[in-house]
Amino acid sequence: MRIASVDVGGTFTDVVYLDSGEIKVYKGPTTPRNPEIGVMEGLKRFDPPDLVVHATTIATNSLLGQVNLELPKVALITTKGFRDVIEIGRQNRPELYNPFFTKPNPLVPRELRFEVTERVGPRGEELRALNEAEVESAVREAKKLGATSLAISFLHSYLNPAHERRAKEIVKEHFKYVSVSHEVSPTPREYERTSTTVINSMLMPVVTNYLSTLREKINERGNPSLLVMSSSGGLVDVREASERPVQVIESGPAAGAVGASLFSRTLKTNVIAFDMGGTTAKASSIVNGEVSITLEYEVGGRTHYGRLVKGTGYPIRFPFLDLVEVSAGGGSIIWEDQGGALRVGPLSAGADPGPMCYGKGGSSPTLTDASLVLGWINDVLAGGLKLRKDLAEMGLSSLGNKHEVALKATSLATLEMARAIRLVTVERGLDPSEFALFSFGGAGPQYAFKLAEEIGISRVVVPPHPGLFSALGMMLADIKVEESMSYPRDLDQAFLELEDRVRRRLPGASFVRQADVRYEGQGWELTVPVGDVKKVREAFEELHQRTYGFKLDREVEVVTIRVFGVVEGMRVKLTHFPSGTPHPGEREVLMDHWVKAKVYRREELPLGFEVEGPSIVEEYSSTTLVGEGWRAKVDESGSLVMVRE
Repeated sequence: MRIASVDVGGTFTDVVYLDSGEIKVYKGPTTPRNPEIGVMEGLKRFDPPDLVVHATTIATNSLLGQVNLELPKVALITTKGFRDVIEIGRQNRPELYNPFFTKPNPLVPRELRFEVTERVGPRGEELRALNEAEVESAVREAKKLGATSLAISFLHSYLNPAHERRAKEIVKEHFKYVSVSHEVSPTPREYERTSTTVINSMLMPVVTNYLSTLREKINERGNPSLLVMSSSGGLVDVREASERPVQVIESGPAAGAVGASLFSRTLKTNVIAFDMGGTTAKASSIVNGEVSITLEYEVGGRTHYGRLVKGTGYPIRFPFLDLVEVSAGGGSIIWEDQGGALRVGPLSAGADPGPMCYGKGGSSPTLTDASLVLGWINDVLAGGLKLRKDLAEMGLSSLGNKHEVALKATSLATLEMARAIRLVTVERGLDPSEFALFSFGGAGPQYAFKLAEEIGISRVVVPPHPGLFSALGMMLADIKVEESMSYPRDLDQAFLELEDRVRRRLPGASFVRQADVRYEGQGWELTVPVGDVKKVREAFEELHQRTYGFKLDREVEVVTIRVFGVVEGMRVKLTHFPSGTPHPGEREVLMDHWVKAKVYRREELPLGFEVEGPSIVEEYSSTTLVGEGWRAKVDESGSLVMVRE
């Protein structure tokens, strides 16, 4: 079976191709306005695959306005009295002392928000019947005002969705794209549920059209199946991604974390997944081979040193892998602020025009330019792109001494990435020194040993094909679907019902049970895994003690239960080790000081071979720096394992 795994990032489009156990790779520039062009540029270099797995940034880029797409006009139909819920939101102030702070504009303007008479009570009882004439009137007005998508969110529909179902039957005659809240996010909290439904409705035409276009182009060279990476770390089919596109918003970053979790099980250690690409750096903690899941996510929100500033974006209630992202990638721009202090990011040169050394018109120096001037990377990148050191030196020299600027910029980037790692370890009650740093991405292995020293880690793992590891991780990912239910009356029976729903969508799946639990009277829940339904309280109180440091003598309430259906992905051997002794070259490199480093080709390193720092290990998709006082060894998984001596 021939499988192609495609990861579209902000700067590069990566393809990993598997044919009869042999892995081939491609790395080329992303085409932001038409990402399918970059995808096909990679796929056409290989024989037509039988299966394509894909991670895409089309959803998040559309919401952030990073691509030349006009978002669809969405109308909202909701319960009478709740027309303005997405504008009122929550009354928390993200910037308490900023009198000029403004909330993000509502995604649906007021003239496209319609109220209809209906009411379901807090126990799911019908208090007032749905006025179908008002629904039909709202649909006609929405069409007249130019709406192309429709969202329906009624009060307490997560308990009794009868009114939403009937409203959907009425509006489907007039709208192709319709989202109803009980299908997208059947959970309490009407603001978050309505926001999620609106965003889903807004993304439906964008994601559907993109995947349809991509499928047509792929089918020109065969008729492969197409699966899409979801934000919760599993693969979903095209229909699922088109109907619930909110689940592919963090598609790309999730792929790398999934791959890291699979490797951590082989390595038998907890790892911090660190992914530094061309635009951003991402971090996540993996404990006992699992990446933690969060239900709190805001798209389009601001971050502060990697923390999401709640209330600055649009909330989504859907399972996401718990990742922290900072603006530190190879394309991050180096600049001076008004006080003359050197800064790195958040702006990125991206793929077009890219860093100055690309020679494509970039006018600002970047971290890639710094790496080239410091001797960290060769002057030829993947795909044969020749880097111009003279342009990189010119850009850095505009800010001072080129070597001092480059070294300081890389130190600033290291500090920024260290903050991200502390967020997913120290602030989660975890000691980073007890983890291995699992470093990948095109730029990640360059910074790995310095980053490990900064946060007190003594072991670094660089997997095979690190610059394409997100695509590789996606190829190994499980197929996964999710069903949820709120306020179950009979916990055991409710889980069985959800498993039956999952089984109909994904035959042959195994099940993972979770529950969102709280003490009665608490405002928010903790998510606990459920093995035995009789031990939910015990699991919750153990997690509550670990999270908050105390327990209460109070009744426990299960708010929402969730079942993930999982079909295990492929497990393939990734590396064929060479024999013989490698013959390294040499290069002058500036780390903390100028050193003469040995330069190895990774594909020439046999199993068990050791590399002593200072050294450089180059390969098609990335470059690994082995610092002074570090020693790297090729292990059985094909990973390069660095240990601090």
